[in-house]
Amino acid sequence: MRKYLLIALCCLCVGAAGIWFLSRRNLQTSTPAQIEPVPKVKATLPVEPEKLIDYGKLKETEDTPLAELMKERKAGYGVEKSLDMIVKSDETIKVGDNTVPMKKILDEVKLKQGEILETDLQTGTDVKTPQEYGIHVVQPEDNIWDIHFKLLKEYYDHKGIQVSPLADEPDRVGRSSGVGKLLKFSEHMVHIYNVKEGTLETNLDQIYPLSKVVVYNMTHIFALLDRIDYKDVNRIEFDGETLWLPAEM
Repeated sequence: MRKYLLIALCCLCVGAAGIWFLSRRNLQTSTPAQIEPVPKVKATLPVEPEKLIDYGKLKETEDTPLAELMKERKAGYGVEKSLDMIVKSDETIKVGDNTVPMKKILDEVKLKQGEILETDLQTGTDVKTPQEYGIHVVQPEDNIWDIHFKLLKEYYDHKGIQVSPLADEPDRVGRSSGVGKLLKFSEHMVHIYNVKEGTLETNLDQIYPLSKVVVYNMTHIFALLDRIDYKDVNRIEFDGETLWLPAEM
């Protein structure tokens, strides 16, 4: 009897070993489960459409949304004809066949003045709040003095102050008038950009039609003019670098 029990036990062990061996073999030879690849999602940043201010379209007709926008922006400064465009620092201007972002112009100005450029690494835009700049597109027979004088005269006209066309002329002994000194100082506050060459212009006397624009920082220019009481304009002093304004009474 014991003999038969031993044989049965041996059979059970052999059977169990056989089942274990077959199961291991099936696991090794079975086809691995197919895993569906996770689709790749391309992360993109929202890109705003280009804010283009086209000088040519402004001259074609006055009955366009762009013309109305320029009229609205100019009205905020009390100017109309002395500037062709008021643009923001995150916009792009087009003059003839030449297109240039304002950021490029302003970066050139900052580098010239030794300022540090601050740019958002994700969007590539200036991290500061966009500022507004006045643009005068240079025309035949233009000169920088007359360009400044037209803006100055229109500014005071808006305030109800009539500025004589000869206000910028020197007196009988050749001394500069207050307006003349102010205009001379203004040359240090504006920049001339060559849209064809893509560079700042250093020679103010060589202005060629439709190739250059005069750029005004509207905040700086009008902050200065707002500080000047026109009745005291002839008390202004200018030493070639610094403009001295009359002390407030």
